[in-house]
Amino acid sequence: YTRGTVTAFSPFDARADAEALRKAMKGMGTDEETILKILTSRNNAQRQEIASAFKTLFGRDLVDDLKSELTGKFETLMVSLMRPTYIFDAHALKHAIKGAGTNEKVLTEILASRTPEEVRNIKQVYLQEYEANLEDKITGETSGHFQRMLVVLLQANRDPDGRVDDGLVEQDAQVLFRAGELKWGTDEEKFITILGTRSVSHLRRVFDKYMTISGFQIEETIDRETSGDLEKLLLAVVKCIRSVPAYFAETLYYSMKGAGTDDDTLIRVMVSRSEIDLLDIRKEFRKNFAKSLHQMIQKDTSGDYRKALLLLCGGEDE
Repeated sequence: YTRGTVTAFSPFDARADAEALRKAMKGMGTDEETILKILTSRNNAQRQEIASAFKTLFGRDLVDDLKSELTGKFETLMVSLMRPTYIFDAHALKHAIKGAGTNEKVLTEILASRTPEEVRNIKQVYLQEYEANLEDKITGETSGHFQRMLVVLLQANRDPDGRVDDGLVEQDAQVLFRAGELKWGTDEEKFITILGTRSVSHLRRVFDKYMTISGFQIEETIDRETSGDLEKLLLAVVKCIRSVPAYFAETLYYSMKGAGTDDDTLIRVMVSRSEIDLLDIRKEFRKNFAKSLHQMIQKDTSGDYRKALLLLCGGEDE
């Protein structure tokens, strides 16, 4: 991944960073500026080395210290940056299905956008870290066609990209047309199977063919023929098939648009994509929303939280 805004810092000195962080949190008052500058300019692997040096030098846990010195959204952002990459998604899912009520938005965002390889990794980490089966946990908290689509995505058996067969493209497009627009009621199973298992390159062609056959974008049909959590999940899958960065640009836009900000989503996306494709997300954001991600964060957030988000965002897109 080279399309991230955060890359390995050089020259890197974990001990010097650990000492600077300790100094920033020691005694009266906290030097937030130093903390945010260091943590947003080191990549995740380096942050883990800093935490390890911090423990070695001071016998203290860096994350615990951050939690006791910082507050609010800024604290959440800094602690999220410190979470090891490999466990980030598993942790987010664990918290989405814990306690009262399930956060369907998080399940949708993560399972619609991650590659099959990433999903397999999430399941494995979930089992190791939480000694529980992710699929069992999710099926226990969801139901109906929404649950079925999540289960299909959790299998991570999407066909790999290869040569696309025109005949099969035509066939899938016709099946979707008959299952939705042409039918009284909707055959959700067909949508679930085709959208959940076919390769990305195949589905992109199916969407084009669908438009030709029906006169509708597949998104319009999903919007009309399904509702609730299933609709949101199917739309997220379609958007990610078309373009993962465009999907995240839209996710970020709606996390800040209108009254109030969905800070959990803003933080989760900024942190999880910062080393993967945030540059591409910024490009799509600029193209689709007539303003830059940088401008929107600037306008919608404040204080150290804003400073840190803007550093993660990187430059301005004119």
